[in-house]
Amino acid sequence: MRLPPLPRVAGFDDAPFTKRPGARVPLVGVVCAGTRFEGLVWGRVRKDGWTATDEVCRLLVGGKFLPQLHLVLLDGIAFGGFNVVDLPRLAGTLGKPCVSVMRRLPDLEAMERALRHLPRPERRLELLKRAGPIHQLGGFTFQVQGAEPAWVAEALKRLTDRGNVPEALRLAHLIGSAVITGESSKRA
Repeated sequence: MRLPPLPRVAGFDDAPFTKRPGARVPLVGVVCAGTRFEGLVWGRVRKDGWTATDEVCRLLVGGKFLPQLHLVLLDGIAFGGFNVVDLPRLAGTLGKPCVSVMRRLPDLEAMERALRHLPRPERRLELLKRAGPIHQLGGFTFQVQGAEPAWVAEALKRLTDRGNVPEALRLAHLIGSAVITGESSKRA
């Protein structure tokens, strides 16, 4: 697949949320062409629930943005705690490469310990494994379904203004924080 000079991307991140079980968690999707903001979608998932994959699909399928996108980025593989995204199903449903971007290599043992305190931990672990291997390329850490890792690393480079967070994910984080708390957070 050939990468255009300004890839169009939707980047999803959750906003700050209440820690109580079953809390509604805001989900922010920012659409960018390269590093330029072009649009926004807003949804909700449940803390530690099961609807993250369906909600991202609901926000994009049938909307004006999906046909324009070259890939979909997620800030991590789960929203609202451990509402884990089924990355292969997301990529298959959207017909676009889907990428879980991480700031650093995750502590998989700590994640598994935390998952053991939630309902259906084996199913959550299965979803984590289905996301595929974790790649570290071009200064980025990610999992991908629907594209080659080298292509994704090049796309992430074009989508990042500075550091190792693509602009769509950085903006989703800042917007979610500002809407929920009244100001954007320090770390984006």
